Amino acid sequence: MCDNNTELLMRLDQKIDPRHCALVVIDVQNDFAASGGFFDKVGADLKPIQTERVPALLRLIAAARKAGVLVIFVQAIYDPECLSEPMRERNARLGMEMPRCLTGSWGADFFEVRPEAGEPVVIKHRYSAMTNPEFTGILEQRKIRSLLLTGIATDTCVESLGRDAYFIDYYVTVVADCCGAASEQDHVGALRRFNRDYGQVVDSSEVAAIWNAGCAAAGQPVFTSVPN
Repeated sequence: MCDNNTELLMRLDQKIDPRHCALVVIDVQNDFAASGGFFDKVGADLKPIQTERVPALLRLIAAARKAGVLVIFVQAIYDPECLSEPMRERNARLGMEMPRCLTGSWGADFFEVRPEAGEPVVIKHRYSAMTNPEFTGILEQRKIRSLLLTGIATDTCVESLGRDAYFIDYYVTVVADCCGAASEQDHVGALRRFNRDYGQVVDSSEVAAIWNAGCAAAGQPVFTSVPN
């Protein structure tokens, strides 16, 4: 995607510049975040996701919209006919054959987050949204160079998208307090690995502060809180 003549994006403010950054909201769906969903049924710790991570994500989405940053929503759909043989083998081997994220189901619907008109929703049937050409097409059309990654789960779908994007020359940054996993151990381990091998790990307050400074410099109102 990039060549040696392209300016390196060394600083966070460069990476999250609205001209070439997209905020990606990955799999924030009832089956992974709501009480009674798939994650809840298999024993995941939902408290950090529900009480800390999703509220922080809602604030970040609002700040991104105010700053003019493209927000892309990724939605997992795991209908039986969409699963590959290796996915079915993995589910059977681990006893994880309980259905989740089926088309039109409550479990597949978004949890608290909601796309606004004009914001893309990309369907995926694998951990990584990069397997859907529609996703990469949106990035190319909008001349996106840098991805700000949020969502569930930090150690699977968030990390997988980040790795795949990094391998084809996108900058990838994970917003730690806007991601969640089945356990804090999984979450923290993924962040450590990601920071070492792929891209920067940041906090949403750092990102919002930079966007707010940009809005203030442009004479626009700054974002302060999530609307009720």
